This record gives sequence, structure tokens and C-alpha cells, in this order.
Amino acid sequence: MEPIRPEDLPRWVPGKILLASDTSRFSDVVLRSYEYRPSEVFIPPLQDYGLVLYKRGPTSMDRRVDGPWSRELLTPGNLSLLTRVEPSYWHWTADIEVTHLYLSQQVLARVSADVFDRDIADVRLKDVLKADDEVLRAGIAAMALEVQTNNLGGQLFVDALATQVCVQILRHHALVTFREKPLGGAGLSALQAKLVSRYIDENIDQQLRLIDLANVARISVTHFLRQFKRRFGCAPHVYVIQRRLERAQRLLAKTSLSIKEVAASSGFADQSHMTRAFQKYLRTTPAAYRMVTGP
Repeated sequence: MEPIRPEDLPRWVPGKILLASDTSRFSDVVLRSYEYRPSEVFIPPLQDYGLVLYKRGPTSMDRRVDGPWSRELLTPGNLSLLTRVEPSYWHWTADIEVTHLYLSQQVLARVSADVFDRDIADVRLKDVLKADDEVLRAGIAAMALEVQTNNLGGQLFVDALATQVCVQILRHHALVTFREKPLGGAGLSALQAKLVSRYIDENIDQQLRLIDLANVARISVTHFLRQFKRRFGCAPHVYVIQRRLERAQRLLAKTSLSIKEVAASSGFADQSHMTRAFQKYLRTTPAAYRMVTGP
């Protein structure tokens, strides 16, 4: 069964939505609060890791993930954890109000790589139906308040909270497996290098953020920087400049686009930015280069 997104959950677990981060557009994090009547439900595999903070109860809760059924009495402040891409069955007997926090695979993998200083193969949450964890409770509550207030710097604030939550999960509630080969050697694998190079070429006229390149390689930013330099022999920003220059050279030599248009099409901030790059790396200017090679 194909994993579902957080916003698809009401199809399987009908309830009243009290709060949703949908319009906040936080990266790697989704937060939703629900009010539920007593129910017995099946939940398909989720694409993200899930944390459930109980706000109103108490209730008897039965759950089965990958193994036998477990039963707990859940009260306000308790949490349940659900690993990604695993179907689950739930049954509760009283009205409840809950806040769901969903963490993407990418954010937990990045934090894991930084925490363990190793390349991560997989992270799986333990089968925890009832947890009493003040750090997770406070993190989810702070994110919920941020969704309600939409304060200045919301994405940065939520990123910091998500990192804190991920570290706490890794300390107490997760099972981590590592890739067989340690970091080092030739750096990025051949496949990672191919995917990153293709992404750069296909988006050369756009802003290329380091975190986006690391996501393509599916490793943390810290490890991406090390691995990239080992593979390509230079830092990512230098490689990107070189690819921009190669595109600009082709356009100058084979098209009649203006130098300003070439700069924009090659991803430079402006014509002056491209001219400085030409002077630094090619010891010439765009105009001089076109005079020699242009159509």
C-alpha cells in the first residue's frame, strides 16, 4: 500500500480538525490537532514519522503495529510514537483531543547523520504506545503555539524545535542502522554524484541551496560538504560557479542573447556577478569571450 500524507489521514480517521500548519508551509514538519470520538480504525502506512500528544482524555488505547496488540491508559501529556511506512490499528474508548506532529524522513536522517557522524541507512521509531517525555511534549506544544501565532522567523524557530525533537527521539525512542561503508574514501557514491550533478544542471538558472543539494544525496549538510569535496575536488559553490560558467560560455558562443540575458539564464545574480566570475576563473570578460567565439 502506498504511504499516505498527513493531510490524507481524515479519510481513514474521521475527526474535527482544530489546528493545522498547512498554510504555514514549514519544511520537513507538519502539525495538526484533532478532536476524535471513540473509534476503531486502520491507518495505512504514513510517509512521515508520527508523534501523537494527548491533550484531553483519559482513554484506554489498544494498538497494533508490527507485532502483538498493546494496551495503555493514556492521559493528557502522554505521547504515542509511530514509525513511518508501517500500517497500524487503533482502538480507543473515550472522546480525545490530540496533536499530531509529523517529521519527514529527510529531517530525521539529517539529524541522525550529524548526531552519529555516520551515513544513515534507516531510522525506525520504537513501538511506543505510551511515553512520558517532557522534551517531546514541550517541543510539540511550542510548535502548536507557533502555528497559532505565526510569529516572525517561524521557519527558523520550527527548524530549531524540529532538531531538538529529533535528537530526543534518537536518544530514547529510535533504532538506527548505518550504511556499510563509513564516510570517507571517494566521497559521494557514483549514483549520488550523478543525481547531484543532474539536479545542478537542471536547475542551474535557479538559486541552488546547499540543503537542497544535500537532500538530493539524502545525507546531512555537514556530511554532504565533506563527501562532495572528496568526489569533485572542490566545494559545492565552486562547482556550481564552474557549471554556470560553462553554460554562459555556450550561450555566448552559440546564441545572440544579450550578456544580461546570458547571466540570468546561467543563474548569476546579475551581469556584474557573471563578469567577476569570468575574470576570476577564465581571466577574461563575457564581452571579450564572445568576440573570439561568438556567432
